[in-house]
Amino acid sequence: MEMAANWLKLLSIGVFYAIILCTGIWAARRTKREERRSPGSRSEVEIVGGRNLNIWVSILTITATWVGGGYILGVAEAIYNPTLGLVWTTAPIAYVLTFILGGLFFVKPIRAKNYVTLMDPFQEKYGNTIAAILFIPAILGDILWIACSLGGLGGTVSAVIEISSTLSIGISASVAILYTSMGGLFSVAYTDVIQLGFMFVGLGICVPFVLTTPQAANLTVAAVTKLYQEPWIGKITTEDTARWIDGSLLLILGGLCYPAFYQRVLSTATDKQAQLTCYAGAALCPILAIPSIIIGAVAASTNWNQTSFGSPSPYEQGKSGLILPIALQHLCPVYVSVISTGALAAAVMSSADSALLSAASMLGRNIFKNIIYKKASEKMILVVIKVSVIVCGLIGAALALSTNSIYLLWIYGADVLYSMMTAQVICTFFLSQWINRYGVVSGFLLAMVLRTLVGEPGLGLPDLLPLPWDKIQDDGHKFRLFPFRTAIMLVTIITVLLTSKIAEWMLKRGLQKSVDKMNTNMDYIAPVQRDEEEEEKLNQTQT
Repeated sequence: MEMAANWLKLLSIGVFYAIILCTGIWAARRTKREERRSPGSRSEVEIVGGRNLNIWVSILTITATWVGGGYILGVAEAIYNPTLGLVWTTAPIAYVLTFILGGLFFVKPIRAKNYVTLMDPFQEKYGNTIAAILFIPAILGDILWIACSLGGLGGTVSAVIEISSTLSIGISASVAILYTSMGGLFSVAYTDVIQLGFMFVGLGICVPFVLTTPQAANLTVAAVTKLYQEPWIGKITTEDTARWIDGSLLLILGGLCYPAFYQRVLSTATDKQAQLTCYAGAALCPILAIPSIIIGAVAASTNWNQTSFGSPSPYEQGKSGLILPIALQHLCPVYVSVISTGALAAAVMSSADSALLSAASMLGRNIFKNIIYKKASEKMILVVIKVSVIVCGLIGAALALSTNSIYLLWIYGADVLYSMMTAQVICTFFLSQWINRYGVVSGFLLAMVLRTLVGEPGLGLPDLLPLPWDKIQDDGHKFRLFPFRTAIMLVTIITVLLTSKIAEWMLKRGLQKSVDKMNTNMDYIAPVQRDEEEEEKLNQTQT
């Protein structure tokens, strides 16, 4: 019976993957048609869909990008984990604020000059060399996001079917890489629509069965009473308040530094459509977290010894990151588990493809085109983007195999961007008249040094820098109660402003070479070298 169920689940996953792949291939054909019609370059069609993405598709793709594997699995993990709980599951509300702030303050600055990627305004203001330095945290954030999504895929499949995590991650990565490299944004956007539908249906089907499982205690009682583990609502002590605020701001402001966010708002036709996309995403994100919250709460209220999973519990076995697929397998009937598993496995791919395209777009346009080979043709740029999709996918898959916690990968990705990029984005978008390249470089280097010294035991970085309110754990590592990420971000902003002012004063005093001599060719962003067929298409459009 169990073997038959495994084969049915495998077949279900295969069917859903095939639907996703066919949708991506179909969308790739649309990309070719759009390339012939669009007045913009072919790479613009690949990266931002020719700035002509349907508003409904835009809303669903930006939602699917945030509500991916890390989100739905991470929310369930945080609820179930007895050291966290509901009060620490800040992502659903944090993402509401991310999208509202993005729509109100960040859409118009990035769209003002028809930029194509997040790195374009940095290259325009500071030059290619400094933009290449700032590119490091942006690409790291995308790769960690890829790893988070692929880890969710691998964990989902391997938890319910007796195949290795390596094989499941490899297959999932291959599917995402294939359709992303074929069709660019159109393939990613249209598969996102299908994936979001799968997620809604797959999780919606299983929730009634999870809620009525006889092995689970009353949810309201388990929320505030210790039954099989600590209450799933969690608690925030006085000493935890600063850490809670730090984590919340990390998700709110860190999300505004994800290149994939700007790729979506740049793909719409008007500023109003881009803002509407953000506000609709703000409404949908918390709604789509409800099934994960319920499943995590039921899992925390369940006597696992009475289920087919047995004892010890998933938390005691170090499988908190896989609690959602485990709950689907052991708390639902087989036929529900089969459908939900296939839909879920296909759905959590929605963030991986977005991060793949985002990272590859910056590598192809901002690094290869604007720095390495400024005379590159459109064909060459597209080839580099496709190769970058493959490389980033392989790196993300390797990282996904390195940890069992989806929640940690999710947080690490936001951490990198929040600590090292948020200050740069805020300064460039809103304080540009008071800053220069000297301040930006100083701020970035300081942020990198401080974040490295604070350490991250999960990544093998020693915690060398002592901070207020530190607690020494049994393993010798420091448990950080001080909101160090927010502190680093604020110190970076101050450093950028002060260093820029000092550098400006020194330049005026003649203590440095003139800016004109130092910046020769540094701010140059290479013009697009059009292929012959593209020149012909452009001439026809103009006539």
